[in-house]
Amino acid sequence: MTRFDYAVLVFYFGYMLAISWVFRKFVTNISDYFRGGGKAVWWMVGGSAFMAAFSAWTFTGAASKAYLDGWPVMAIFVANAVGFVLNAVFFAPRFRQTRVITSVEAIRQRFGAVSEQVMMWLQIPLSTLQAAIHLNALGVFFAAIFGLDLTWTLLVTGVVVLVMTLLGGSWAVLAADFIQVLILMPVCAAVTVLALLRLGGWDGFVAGLPVAHLNLGEIFTKEFLGLWCTAMLLKQIISTNNLFEAGRYLSVKDSRHARWAGYLGAGLFVVGIFIWFLPPMAARALQIDLAAIFPTLKSPDEASFIAISQVVMPVGMLGLLVSGIFAATMSGMDSGLNKNAGFFVKNFYQPLFRPQATERQLLRVGRLATFVLGVLVISIAIRMAEIKELGLFLMMQRVSILIGVPVTVPLLLGLVIRHTPPWSAWSTVLVGFFGSMVVGQFFTPEWGAALFNHPLPLDAASREYWIQGFQFFANVILASTWFIGTKLFWSRCAPEHRAQVDAFFTQMTTPVDFDREEGAANANDTQQSSAVGWLSFAYGVFVCLLAFIPNPLVGRLAFLGCGGTVVLIGVLLIRSGRPLKA
Repeated sequence: MTRFDYAVLVFYFGYMLAISWVFRKFVTNISDYFRGGGKAVWWMVGGSAFMAAFSAWTFTGAASKAYLDGWPVMAIFVANAVGFVLNAVFFAPRFRQTRVITSVEAIRQRFGAVSEQVMMWLQIPLSTLQAAIHLNALGVFFAAIFGLDLTWTLLVTGVVVLVMTLLGGSWAVLAADFIQVLILMPVCAAVTVLALLRLGGWDGFVAGLPVAHLNLGEIFTKEFLGLWCTAMLLKQIISTNNLFEAGRYLSVKDSRHARWAGYLGAGLFVVGIFIWFLPPMAARALQIDLAAIFPTLKSPDEASFIAISQVVMPVGMLGLLVSGIFAATMSGMDSGLNKNAGFFVKNFYQPLFRPQATERQLLRVGRLATFVLGVLVISIAIRMAEIKELGLFLMMQRVSILIGVPVTVPLLLGLVIRHTPPWSAWSTVLVGFFGSMVVGQFFTPEWGAALFNHPLPLDAASREYWIQGFQFFANVILASTWFIGTKLFWSRCAPEHRAQVDAFFTQMTTPVDFDREEGAANANDTQQSSAVGWLSFAYGVFVCLLAFIPNPLVGRLAFLGCGGTVVLIGVLLIRSGRPLKA
Protein backbone atom coordinates (compact mmCIF):
# COMPACT_ATOMS: atom_id res chain seq x y z
CA MET A 1 0.00 0.00 0.00
CA THR A 2 1.09 3.60 -0.63
CA ARG A 3 1.24 6.42 1.89
CA PHE A 4 -2.12 7.58 0.54
CA ASP A 5 -3.68 4.19 1.39
CA TYR A 6 -2.31 4.33 4.93
CA ALA A 7 -3.67 7.87 5.31
CA VAL A 8 -7.11 6.63 4.26
CA LEU A 9 -6.93 3.85 6.89
CA VAL A 10 -5.97 6.31 9.63
CA PHE A 11 -8.86 8.58 8.63
CA TYR A 12 -11.23 5.60 8.60
CA PHE A 13 -10.46 4.51 12.16
CA GLY A 14 -10.74 8.07 13.43
CA TYR A 15 -14.04 8.42 11.60
CA MET A 16 -15.44 5.28 13.26
CA LEU A 17 -14.63 6.77 16.67
CA ALA A 18 -16.34 10.02 15.65
CA ILE A 19 -19.54 8.07 14.89
CA SER A 20 -19.62 6.69 18.43
CA TRP A 21 -19.07 10.17 19.84
CA VAL A 22 -21.99 11.58 17.83
CA PHE A 23 -24.38 8.79 18.82
CA ARG A 24 -23.48 8.66 22.51
CA LYS A 25 -26.22 11.24 23.10
CA PHE A 26 -28.82 8.82 21.74
CA VAL A 27 -28.23 6.47 24.71
CA THR A 28 -30.31 7.34 27.79
CA ASN A 29 -31.34 3.91 29.10
CA ILE A 30 -30.63 0.20 28.80
CA SER A 31 -33.10 -0.24 25.93
CA ASP A 32 -31.29 2.47 23.95
CA TYR A 33 -27.94 0.83 24.64
CA PHE A 34 -28.88 -2.69 23.59
CA ARG A 35 -31.58 -2.20 20.93
CA GLY A 36 -31.71 1.47 19.99
CA GLY A 37 -34.79 1.90 22.14
CA GLY A 38 -36.84 0.18 19.43
CA LYS A 39 -36.79 3.49 17.49
CA ALA A 40 -34.38 2.87 14.59
CA VAL A 41 -35.62 3.42 11.04
CA TRP A 42 -35.60 0.72 8.39
CA TRP A 43 -32.63 1.80 6.29
CA MET A 44 -30.30 1.89 9.29
CA VAL A 45 -31.44 -1.52 10.59
CA GLY A 46 -31.39 -3.11 7.12
CA GLY A 47 -27.86 -1.87 6.45
CA SER A 48 -26.67 -3.09 9.85
CA ALA A 49 -28.31 -6.50 9.44
CA PHE A 50 -26.63 -6.84 6.05
CA MET A 51 -23.17 -5.90 7.36
CA ALA A 52 -23.46 -8.26 10.34
CA ALA A 53 -24.31 -11.17 8.01
CA PHE A 54 -20.84 -11.45 6.46
CA SER A 55 -17.21 -10.88 7.38
CA ALA A 56 -13.73 -10.58 5.90
CA TRP A 57 -14.17 -14.25 4.94
CA THR A 58 -16.21 -12.97 1.97
CA PHE A 59 -13.10 -11.27 0.56
CA THR A 60 -10.67 -14.04 1.43
CA GLY A 61 -12.01 -17.58 1.84
CA ALA A 62 -15.10 -17.05 -0.33
CA ALA A 63 -13.08 -15.10 -2.91
CA SER A 64 -10.69 -18.04 -3.04
CA LYS A 65 -13.57 -20.35 -3.88
CA ALA A 66 -14.67 -18.01 -6.68
CA TYR A 67 -11.10 -17.84 -8.01
CA LEU A 68 -10.64 -21.63 -8.01
CA ASP A 69 -14.10 -22.90 -8.94
CA GLY A 70 -16.19 -19.99 -10.17
CA TRP A 71 -19.89 -19.58 -9.52
CA PRO A 72 -20.70 -22.21 -6.81
CA VAL A 73 -19.71 -19.94 -3.89
CA MET A 74 -22.38 -17.50 -5.06
CA ALA A 75 -24.97 -20.05 -3.89
CA ILE A 76 -24.24 -19.10 -0.28
CA PHE A 77 -24.96 -15.44 -0.95
CA VAL A 78 -28.01 -16.13 -3.10
CA ALA A 79 -29.23 -18.09 -0.08
CA ASN A 80 -28.53 -15.08 2.14
CA ALA A 81 -30.69 -12.94 -0.13
CA VAL A 82 -33.48 -15.53 0.01
CA GLY A 83 -33.15 -15.66 3.79
CA PHE A 84 -33.58 -11.90 4.04
CA VAL A 85 -36.61 -12.03 1.74
CA LEU A 86 -38.17 -14.52 4.15
CA ASN A 87 -37.23 -12.11 6.94
CA ALA A 88 -39.15 -9.37 5.18
CA VAL A 89 -42.17 -11.45 4.23
CA PHE A 90 -42.67 -13.30 7.49
CA PHE A 91 -40.11 -13.31 10.30
CA ALA A 92 -38.78 -9.76 10.67
CA PRO A 93 -42.11 -8.20 11.71
CA ARG A 94 -42.71 -11.06 14.11
CA PHE A 95 -39.25 -10.68 15.64
CA ARG A 96 -39.97 -7.00 16.33
CA GLN A 97 -43.41 -7.88 17.66
CA THR A 98 -41.92 -9.95 20.48
CA ARG A 99 -41.28 -6.51 22.08
CA VAL A 100 -38.21 -7.62 24.02
CA ILE A 101 -34.81 -6.01 24.54
CA THR A 102 -32.70 -9.11 23.77
CA SER A 103 -33.48 -12.11 21.61
CA VAL A 104 -32.79 -14.46 24.55
CA GLU A 105 -35.76 -12.87 26.33
CA ALA A 106 -37.89 -14.12 23.43
CA ILE A 107 -36.39 -17.60 23.89
CA ARG A 108 -37.48 -17.51 27.55
CA GLN A 109 -41.01 -16.48 26.57
CA ARG A 110 -41.20 -19.34 24.05
CA PHE A 111 -39.34 -22.14 25.84
CA GLY A 112 -38.88 -21.12 29.48
CA ALA A 113 -36.02 -20.16 31.78
CA VAL A 114 -33.90 -23.33 31.38
CA SER A 115 -33.69 -23.00 27.60
CA GLU A 116 -32.99 -19.29 28.05
CA GLN A 117 -29.92 -19.99 30.18
CA VAL A 118 -28.71 -22.92 28.05
CA MET A 119 -28.95 -20.94 24.82
CA MET A 120 -27.40 -17.84 26.36
CA TRP A 121 -24.37 -19.66 27.78
CA LEU A 122 -23.91 -21.47 24.47
CA GLN A 123 -24.09 -18.23 22.51
CA ILE A 124 -21.83 -15.97 24.59
CA PRO A 125 -18.65 -18.12 24.53
CA LEU A 126 -19.22 -19.34 20.96
CA SER A 127 -19.79 -15.87 19.52
CA THR A 128 -16.91 -14.45 21.56
CA LEU A 129 -14.63 -17.14 20.13
CA GLN A 130 -16.02 -16.55 16.65
CA ALA A 131 -15.33 -12.82 16.91
CA ALA A 132 -11.77 -13.58 18.02
CA ILE A 133 -11.30 -15.99 15.11
CA HIS A 134 -12.56 -13.37 12.64
CA LEU A 135 -10.32 -10.70 14.16
CA ASN A 136 -7.28 -12.99 14.22
CA ALA A 137 -7.87 -14.16 10.65
CA LEU A 138 -8.14 -10.55 9.51
CA GLY A 139 -4.89 -9.64 11.27
CA VAL A 140 -3.00 -12.66 9.94
CA PHE A 141 -4.25 -11.96 6.42
CA PHE A 142 -3.23 -8.30 6.36
CA ALA A 143 0.05 -9.01 8.12
CA ALA A 144 0.95 -11.50 5.39
CA ILE A 145 -0.15 -9.30 2.47
CA PHE A 146 0.85 -5.79 3.51
CA GLY A 147 3.49 -6.46 6.13
CA LEU A 148 1.40 -4.85 8.87
CA ASP A 149 2.39 -5.73 12.41
CA LEU A 150 -0.03 -8.45 13.50
CA THR A 151 -0.32 -7.51 17.16
CA TRP A 152 -0.82 -3.82 16.42
CA THR A 153 -3.41 -4.60 13.75
CA LEU A 154 -5.39 -6.69 16.24
CA LEU A 155 -5.03 -4.11 19.00
CA VAL A 156 -6.01 -1.08 16.93
CA THR A 157 -8.98 -2.78 15.27
CA GLY A 158 -10.19 -4.32 18.53
CA VAL A 159 -9.81 -1.15 20.57
CA VAL A 160 -11.62 1.01 17.99
CA VAL A 161 -14.55 -1.41 17.96
CA LEU A 162 -14.57 -1.61 21.74
CA VAL A 163 -14.53 2.17 22.27
CA MET A 164 -17.19 2.68 19.61
CA THR A 165 -19.50 0.11 21.20
CA LEU A 166 -18.85 1.35 24.73
CA LEU A 167 -19.74 4.95 23.92
CA GLY A 168 -22.66 4.61 21.54
CA GLY A 169 -24.02 1.12 22.20
CA SER A 170 -26.41 -0.23 19.59
CA TRP A 171 -26.95 3.25 18.13
CA ALA A 172 -23.26 3.52 17.21
CA VAL A 173 -23.34 -0.05 15.85
CA LEU A 174 -26.36 0.68 13.65
CA ALA A 175 -25.01 3.97 12.33
CA ALA A 176 -21.48 2.66 11.73
CA ASP A 177 -22.79 -0.41 9.90
CA PHE A 178 -25.00 1.68 7.62
CA ILE A 179 -22.17 4.09 6.75
CA GLN A 180 -19.82 1.15 6.21
CA VAL A 181 -22.29 -0.15 3.61
CA LEU A 182 -22.01 3.21 1.85
CA ILE A 183 -18.21 2.89 1.87
CA LEU A 184 -17.90 -0.78 0.95
CA MET A 185 -20.42 -1.25 -1.83
CA PRO A 186 -19.34 1.59 -4.18
CA VAL A 187 -15.67 0.65 -3.78
CA CYS A 188 -16.37 -3.02 -4.61
CA ALA A 189 -18.47 -1.88 -7.57
CA ALA A 190 -15.51 0.24 -8.75
CA VAL A 191 -13.18 -2.78 -8.51
CA THR A 192 -15.65 -4.82 -10.59
CA VAL A 193 -16.01 -2.20 -13.31
CA LEU A 194 -12.26 -1.51 -13.50
CA ALA A 195 -11.49 -5.24 -13.66
CA LEU A 196 -13.93 -5.78 -16.52
CA LEU A 197 -12.49 -2.77 -18.35
CA ARG A 198 -8.99 -4.21 -17.95
CA LEU A 199 -10.23 -7.43 -19.58
CA GLY A 200 -11.88 -5.60 -22.45
CA GLY A 201 -15.43 -6.06 -21.24
CA TRP A 202 -17.64 -9.05 -20.52
CA ASP A 203 -16.50 -11.02 -23.57
CA GLY A 204 -12.87 -10.76 -22.49
CA PHE A 205 -13.85 -11.77 -18.96
CA VAL A 206 -15.63 -14.92 -20.18
CA ALA A 207 -12.88 -15.80 -22.64
CA GLY A 208 -10.21 -15.72 -19.94
CA LEU A 209 -12.00 -18.07 -17.54
CA PRO A 210 -12.10 -21.87 -17.48
CA VAL A 211 -15.40 -23.01 -18.99
CA ALA A 212 -16.59 -24.55 -15.72
CA HIS A 213 -16.39 -21.22 -13.85
CA LEU A 214 -19.61 -19.96 -15.42
CA ASN A 215 -21.20 -23.31 -16.29
CA LEU A 216 -24.36 -23.47 -14.16
CA GLY A 217 -25.11 -26.89 -15.66
CA GLU A 218 -22.38 -28.35 -13.44
CA ILE A 219 -24.91 -28.44 -10.63
CA PHE A 220 -26.30 -31.56 -12.33
CA THR A 221 -22.99 -33.16 -13.31
CA LYS A 222 -20.36 -32.25 -10.71
CA GLU A 223 -20.14 -34.78 -7.87
CA PHE A 224 -22.27 -33.59 -4.90
CA LEU A 225 -22.43 -29.96 -6.11
CA GLY A 226 -26.24 -30.02 -6.27
CA LEU A 227 -26.35 -31.46 -2.74
CA TRP A 228 -24.06 -28.70 -1.47
CA CYS A 229 -25.96 -25.85 -3.17
CA THR A 230 -29.26 -27.08 -1.74
CA ALA A 231 -27.68 -27.44 1.70
CA MET A 232 -26.27 -23.89 1.57
CA LEU A 233 -29.67 -22.51 0.56
CA LEU A 234 -31.42 -24.12 3.52
CA LYS A 235 -28.52 -23.42 5.89
CA GLN A 236 -28.59 -19.69 5.25
CA ILE A 237 -32.38 -19.59 5.49
CA ILE A 238 -32.17 -21.24 8.91
CA SER A 239 -29.29 -19.03 10.05
CA THR A 240 -31.14 -15.81 9.15
CA ASN A 241 -34.57 -16.85 10.44
CA ASN A 242 -34.32 -18.03 14.03
CA LEU A 243 -34.86 -16.49 17.44
CA PHE A 244 -31.18 -15.63 17.93
CA GLU A 245 -31.38 -13.49 14.81
CA ALA A 246 -34.42 -11.69 16.17
CA GLY A 247 -31.87 -9.27 17.60
CA ARG A 248 -31.41 -7.81 14.11
CA TYR A 249 -34.91 -6.37 14.17
CA LEU A 250 -35.56 -5.61 17.84
CA SER A 251 -34.14 -2.13 17.33
CA VAL A 252 -36.42 -1.24 14.42
CA LYS A 253 -39.27 1.19 14.95
CA ASP A 254 -42.26 -1.00 14.06
CA SER A 255 -43.46 -3.96 12.02
CA ARG A 256 -43.53 -2.03 8.74
CA HIS A 257 -39.97 -0.78 9.16
CA ALA A 258 -38.86 -4.32 10.01
CA ARG A 259 -40.25 -5.57 6.71
CA TRP A 260 -38.48 -2.84 4.72
CA ALA A 261 -35.23 -3.55 6.55
CA GLY A 262 -35.41 -7.19 5.44
CA TYR A 263 -35.97 -6.21 1.82
CA LEU A 264 -33.02 -3.81 1.96
CA GLY A 265 -30.75 -6.58 3.26
CA ALA A 266 -31.93 -8.91 0.47
CA GLY A 267 -31.32 -6.28 -2.20
CA LEU A 268 -27.81 -5.54 -0.95
CA PHE A 269 -26.93 -9.24 -1.03
CA VAL A 270 -28.15 -9.53 -4.62
CA VAL A 271 -25.82 -6.68 -5.60
CA GLY A 272 -23.01 -8.14 -3.50
CA ILE A 273 -23.13 -11.45 -5.39
CA PHE A 274 -21.72 -9.69 -8.44
CA ILE A 275 -19.37 -7.08 -7.00
CA TRP A 276 -17.76 -9.51 -4.54
CA PHE A 277 -17.11 -12.48 -6.81
CA LEU A 278 -16.57 -11.15 -10.32
CA PRO A 279 -13.26 -9.50 -9.22
CA PRO A 280 -11.57 -12.71 -7.99
CA MET A 281 -12.73 -14.48 -11.14
CA ALA A 282 -11.28 -11.57 -13.12
CA ALA A 283 -7.96 -12.23 -11.34
CA ARG A 284 -8.17 -15.77 -12.71
CA ALA A 285 -9.00 -14.48 -16.18
CA LEU A 286 -6.00 -12.11 -16.08
CA GLN A 287 -3.81 -15.06 -15.00
CA ILE A 288 -2.29 -13.09 -12.14
CA ASP A 289 0.54 -15.06 -10.50
CA LEU A 290 -0.73 -14.96 -6.92
CA ALA A 291 2.03 -17.18 -5.53
CA ALA A 292 4.67 -14.80 -6.80
CA ILE A 293 2.89 -11.73 -5.39
CA PHE A 294 2.09 -13.28 -1.97
CA PRO A 295 4.85 -15.83 -1.27
CA THR A 296 4.18 -15.87 2.49
CA LEU A 297 0.57 -17.06 2.15
CA LYS A 298 -0.11 -20.77 2.37
CA SER A 299 -3.15 -20.29 0.10
CA PRO A 300 -2.35 -17.36 -2.23
CA ASP A 301 -5.74 -17.73 -3.94
CA GLU A 302 -7.30 -16.29 -0.78
CA ALA A 303 -5.69 -12.97 -1.75
CA SER A 304 -7.25 -12.95 -5.23
CA PHE A 305 -9.60 -10.04 -4.42
CA ILE A 306 -6.70 -7.96 -3.09
CA ALA A 307 -4.54 -8.93 -6.08
CA ILE A 308 -7.02 -7.74 -8.70
CA SER A 309 -7.58 -4.59 -6.67
CA GLN A 310 -3.87 -3.82 -6.65
CA VAL A 311 -3.75 -4.28 -10.41
CA VAL A 312 -6.76 -2.16 -11.42
CA MET A 313 -7.44 0.34 -8.64
CA PRO A 314 -6.01 3.86 -8.63
CA VAL A 315 -3.49 4.94 -5.99
CA GLY A 316 -5.27 5.53 -2.68
CA MET A 317 -8.38 3.43 -3.39
CA LEU A 318 -6.83 0.27 -1.97
CA GLY A 319 -7.01 2.01 1.41
CA LEU A 320 -10.77 2.39 0.94
CA LEU A 321 -11.10 -1.28 0.06
CA VAL A 322 -9.03 -2.39 3.05
CA SER A 323 -11.22 -0.11 5.20
CA GLY A 324 -14.24 -1.95 3.84
CA ILE A 325 -12.74 -5.35 4.64
CA PHE A 326 -11.94 -4.12 8.14
CA ALA A 327 -15.54 -2.90 8.34
CA ALA A 328 -16.88 -6.36 7.50
CA THR A 329 -15.06 -7.85 10.49
CA MET A 330 -15.70 -4.88 12.78
CA SER A 331 -19.43 -5.10 12.09
CA GLY A 332 -19.67 -8.66 13.35
CA MET A 333 -17.48 -7.85 16.35
CA ASP A 334 -19.30 -4.68 17.47
CA SER A 335 -22.79 -6.15 17.10
CA GLY A 336 -21.58 -9.32 18.86
CA LEU A 337 -20.18 -7.35 21.80
CA ASN A 338 -23.37 -5.34 22.17
CA LYS A 339 -25.60 -8.38 21.83
CA ASN A 340 -23.65 -10.57 24.24
CA ALA A 341 -23.44 -7.81 26.83
CA GLY A 342 -27.20 -7.47 26.51
CA PHE A 343 -27.66 -11.18 27.12
CA PHE A 344 -25.52 -11.04 30.24
CA VAL A 345 -27.25 -8.01 31.73
CA LYS A 346 -30.90 -8.68 30.83
CA ASN A 347 -30.95 -12.45 30.99
CA PHE A 348 -28.52 -13.24 33.79
CA TYR A 349 -27.44 -10.31 35.96
CA GLN A 350 -30.78 -8.51 36.34
CA PRO A 351 -33.18 -11.46 36.82
CA LEU A 352 -30.88 -13.48 39.07
CA PHE A 353 -28.98 -10.83 41.06
CA ARG A 354 -30.49 -7.33 40.75
CA PRO A 355 -34.18 -7.50 39.73
CA GLN A 356 -34.74 -4.02 41.19
CA ALA A 357 -31.69 -2.42 39.53
CA THR A 358 -32.20 1.07 38.12
CA GLU A 359 -31.63 1.98 34.46
CA ARG A 360 -28.41 3.79 35.40
CA GLN A 361 -27.09 0.73 37.25
CA LEU A 362 -27.95 -1.60 34.37
CA LEU A 363 -26.34 0.76 31.88
CA ARG A 364 -23.16 0.81 33.96
CA VAL A 365 -23.08 -3.00 34.16
CA GLY A 366 -23.82 -3.20 30.43
CA ARG A 367 -20.79 -1.05 29.60
CA LEU A 368 -18.64 -3.06 32.00
CA ALA A 369 -19.75 -6.33 30.38
CA THR A 370 -19.02 -4.85 26.93
CA PHE A 371 -15.52 -3.86 28.08
CA VAL A 372 -14.75 -7.30 29.55
CA LEU A 373 -16.03 -9.12 26.45
CA GLY A 374 -14.07 -6.78 24.18
CA VAL A 375 -10.84 -7.38 26.09
CA LEU A 376 -11.48 -11.14 25.90
CA VAL A 377 -11.96 -11.02 22.12
CA ILE A 378 -8.77 -9.01 21.60
CA SER A 379 -6.77 -11.19 24.00
CA ILE A 380 -7.93 -14.45 22.41
CA ALA A 381 -7.19 -13.10 18.93
CA ILE A 382 -3.65 -12.13 19.96
CA ARG A 383 -3.08 -15.52 21.62
CA MET A 384 -4.16 -17.16 18.37
CA ALA A 385 -1.56 -15.13 16.48
CA GLU A 386 0.66 -18.17 16.03
CA ILE A 387 -1.99 -19.57 13.71
CA LYS A 388 -0.61 -18.53 10.34
CA GLU A 389 -2.72 -20.70 8.09
CA LEU A 390 -5.81 -19.36 6.39
CA GLY A 391 -7.31 -22.86 6.23
CA LEU A 392 -9.08 -21.38 9.23
CA PHE A 393 -11.77 -20.11 6.89
CA LEU A 394 -12.78 -23.59 5.79
CA MET A 395 -12.87 -24.66 9.43
CA MET A 396 -15.27 -21.82 10.19
CA GLN A 397 -17.64 -23.00 7.46
CA ARG A 398 -17.70 -26.51 8.91
CA VAL A 399 -18.14 -25.26 12.49
CA SER A 400 -21.20 -23.29 11.43
CA ILE A 401 -22.73 -26.55 10.22
CA LEU A 402 -21.66 -28.85 13.04
CA ILE A 403 -22.39 -26.44 15.91
CA GLY A 404 -24.60 -23.70 14.48
CA VAL A 405 -27.27 -25.95 12.94
CA PRO A 406 -28.19 -27.88 16.12
CA VAL A 407 -28.65 -24.56 17.93
CA THR A 408 -30.64 -22.74 15.25
CA VAL A 409 -33.01 -25.54 14.15
CA PRO A 410 -35.18 -25.49 17.33
CA LEU A 411 -35.09 -21.68 17.35
CA LEU A 412 -36.61 -21.65 13.86
CA LEU A 413 -39.08 -24.51 14.28
CA GLY A 414 -40.20 -23.03 17.60
CA LEU A 415 -41.57 -20.05 15.67
CA VAL A 416 -43.91 -22.13 13.52
CA ILE A 417 -44.64 -25.17 15.74
CA ARG A 418 -46.46 -24.22 18.93
CA HIS A 419 -47.18 -27.29 20.97
CA THR A 420 -43.81 -28.46 22.30
CA PRO A 421 -42.67 -28.85 25.93
CA PRO A 422 -40.20 -26.38 27.51
CA TRP A 423 -37.32 -28.84 27.18
CA SER A 424 -37.79 -29.26 23.43
CA ALA A 425 -35.22 -26.57 22.57
CA TRP A 426 -32.26 -27.50 24.76
CA SER A 427 -32.76 -31.25 24.25
CA THR A 428 -32.74 -30.74 20.46
CA VAL A 429 -29.39 -28.97 20.80
CA LEU A 430 -27.93 -31.94 22.70
CA VAL A 431 -29.26 -34.43 20.14
CA GLY A 432 -27.87 -32.28 17.33
CA PHE A 433 -24.41 -32.07 18.93
CA PHE A 434 -24.35 -35.85 19.32
CA GLY A 435 -25.38 -36.28 15.70
CA SER A 436 -22.63 -33.91 14.58
CA MET A 437 -20.00 -36.08 16.26
CA VAL A 438 -21.33 -39.32 14.77
CA VAL A 439 -22.14 -38.29 11.19
CA GLY A 440 -18.66 -37.15 10.20
CA GLN A 441 -17.05 -40.30 11.53
CA PHE A 442 -19.06 -42.84 9.56
CA PHE A 443 -20.54 -41.17 6.49
CA THR A 444 -17.38 -40.20 4.62
CA PRO A 445 -17.10 -38.85 1.05
CA GLU A 446 -15.98 -42.31 -0.05
CA TRP A 447 -19.17 -43.78 1.44
CA GLY A 448 -21.19 -41.20 -0.45
CA ALA A 449 -19.35 -41.92 -3.71
CA ALA A 450 -20.09 -45.62 -3.36
CA LEU A 451 -23.75 -44.91 -2.58
CA PHE A 452 -24.24 -42.77 -5.69
CA ASN A 453 -21.83 -44.71 -7.93
CA HIS A 454 -19.45 -41.79 -8.41
CA PRO A 455 -15.94 -42.68 -9.59
CA LEU A 456 -13.05 -42.52 -7.14
CA PRO A 457 -10.92 -40.75 -6.20
CA LEU A 458 -12.98 -37.60 -5.62
CA ASP A 459 -11.30 -34.25 -6.10
CA ALA A 460 -10.94 -31.85 -3.14
CA ALA A 461 -13.97 -29.75 -4.12
CA SER A 462 -16.27 -32.77 -4.40
CA ARG A 463 -15.10 -34.11 -1.05
CA GLU A 464 -15.89 -30.77 0.60
CA TYR A 465 -19.29 -30.58 -1.12
CA TRP A 466 -20.17 -33.96 0.38
CA ILE A 467 -18.83 -33.23 3.87
CA GLN A 468 -20.69 -29.93 4.21
CA GLY A 469 -23.85 -30.97 2.34
CA PHE A 470 -24.40 -34.36 3.94
CA GLN A 471 -23.54 -33.25 7.46
CA PHE A 472 -25.92 -30.32 7.14
CA PHE A 473 -28.87 -32.46 6.03
CA ALA A 474 -28.10 -35.15 8.60
CA ASN A 475 -28.07 -32.56 11.37
CA VAL A 476 -31.26 -30.88 10.18
CA ILE A 477 -33.16 -34.15 9.79
CA LEU A 478 -32.04 -35.50 13.16
CA ALA A 479 -32.68 -32.24 15.06
CA SER A 480 -36.02 -31.60 13.33
CA THR A 481 -37.26 -35.13 13.93
CA TRP A 482 -36.45 -34.86 17.62
CA PHE A 483 -38.01 -31.42 18.00
CA ILE A 484 -41.22 -32.37 16.20
CA GLY A 485 -41.33 -35.61 18.18
CA THR A 486 -41.48 -33.68 21.44
CA LYS A 487 -44.99 -32.59 20.47
CA LEU A 488 -46.09 -35.95 21.88
CA PHE A 489 -45.41 -34.57 25.36
CA TRP A 490 -47.46 -31.37 24.98
CA SER A 491 -50.41 -32.86 26.80
CA ARG A 492 -48.21 -33.39 29.87
CA CYS A 493 -47.04 -29.76 30.03
CA ALA A 494 -48.05 -27.60 32.96
CA PRO A 495 -50.92 -25.17 32.35
CA GLU A 496 -48.53 -22.28 33.08
CA HIS A 497 -46.28 -23.30 30.19
CA ARG A 498 -49.22 -23.64 27.82
CA ALA A 499 -50.47 -20.19 28.75
CA GLN A 500 -46.98 -18.75 28.34
CA VAL A 501 -46.63 -20.22 24.82
CA ASP A 502 -50.07 -18.94 23.81
CA ALA A 503 -49.19 -15.46 25.10
CA PHE A 504 -45.90 -15.54 23.16
CA PHE A 505 -47.59 -16.35 19.85
CA THR A 506 -50.37 -13.84 20.44
CA GLN A 507 -47.87 -11.05 21.05
CA MET A 508 -45.60 -12.15 18.20
CA THR A 509 -48.46 -11.86 15.70
CA THR A 510 -49.72 -8.49 16.95
CA PRO A 511 -48.32 -5.58 14.86
CA VAL A 512 -46.39 -2.85 16.67
CA ASP A 513 -48.09 0.54 16.72
CA PHE A 514 -45.21 2.83 17.72
CA ASP A 515 -47.28 5.97 18.27
CA ARG A 516 -49.70 4.16 20.58
CA GLU A 517 -47.19 1.98 22.44
CA GLU A 518 -44.21 4.35 22.71
CA GLY A 519 -45.75 7.72 21.97
CA ALA A 520 -45.21 9.76 18.81
CA ALA A 521 -43.11 12.26 20.78
CA ASN A 522 -40.50 9.55 21.47
CA ALA A 523 -39.73 9.01 17.77
CA ASN A 524 -36.41 10.43 16.61
CA ASP A 525 -36.51 9.68 12.88
CA THR A 526 -35.38 13.17 11.89
CA GLN A 527 -32.44 13.10 14.32
CA GLN A 528 -31.31 9.74 12.92
CA SER A 529 -31.53 10.97 9.33
CA SER A 530 -29.74 14.22 10.12
CA ALA A 531 -26.89 12.63 12.12
CA VAL A 532 -26.22 9.83 9.63
CA GLY A 533 -26.72 12.22 6.70
CA TRP A 534 -24.04 14.67 7.88
CA LEU A 535 -21.64 11.84 8.73
CA SER A 536 -22.18 10.33 5.28
CA PHE A 537 -21.76 13.70 3.61
CA ALA A 538 -18.44 14.26 5.42
CA TYR A 539 -17.06 10.87 4.38
CA GLY A 540 -18.24 11.31 0.81
CA VAL A 541 -16.48 14.68 0.56
CA PHE A 542 -13.30 13.05 1.90
CA VAL A 543 -13.46 10.35 -0.81
CA CYS A 544 -14.09 12.97 -3.51
CA LEU A 545 -10.99 14.89 -2.36
CA LEU A 546 -8.94 11.75 -3.01
CA ALA A 547 -9.47 12.48 -6.71
CA PHE A 548 -6.60 15.00 -6.34
CA ILE A 549 -4.15 12.11 -5.82
CA PRO A 550 -2.05 11.76 -9.00
CA ASN A 551 -3.86 9.10 -11.02
CA PRO A 552 -5.04 8.50 -14.58
CA LEU A 553 -8.40 10.06 -15.46
CA VAL A 554 -10.32 6.80 -14.94
CA GLY A 555 -8.87 6.56 -11.42
CA ARG A 556 -9.93 10.08 -10.54
CA LEU A 557 -13.40 9.36 -11.91
CA ALA A 558 -13.58 6.24 -9.74
CA PHE A 559 -13.00 8.35 -6.62
CA LEU A 560 -15.57 10.91 -7.72
CA GLY A 561 -18.09 8.15 -8.45
CA CYS A 562 -17.65 6.46 -5.07
CA GLY A 563 -17.52 9.71 -3.12
CA GLY A 564 -20.36 11.27 -5.08
CA THR A 565 -22.62 8.30 -4.29
CA VAL A 566 -21.98 8.70 -0.56
CA VAL A 567 -22.45 12.49 -0.76
CA LEU A 568 -25.75 12.07 -2.62
CA ILE A 569 -27.12 9.65 -0.03
CA GLY A 570 -25.93 11.96 2.73
CA VAL A 571 -27.75 14.93 1.16
CA LEU A 572 -30.95 12.92 0.77
CA LEU A 573 -30.81 11.89 4.43
CA ILE A 574 -30.12 15.46 5.56
CA ARG A 575 -33.12 16.70 3.58
CA SER A 576 -35.36 13.97 5.01
CA GLY A 577 -34.16 14.89 8.50
CA ARG A 578 -35.33 18.49 8.25
CA PRO A 579 -38.50 19.27 10.22
CA LEU A 580 -41.56 19.79 8.05
CA LYS A 581 -42.62 23.43 7.75
CA ALA A 582 -46.05 24.29 9.02
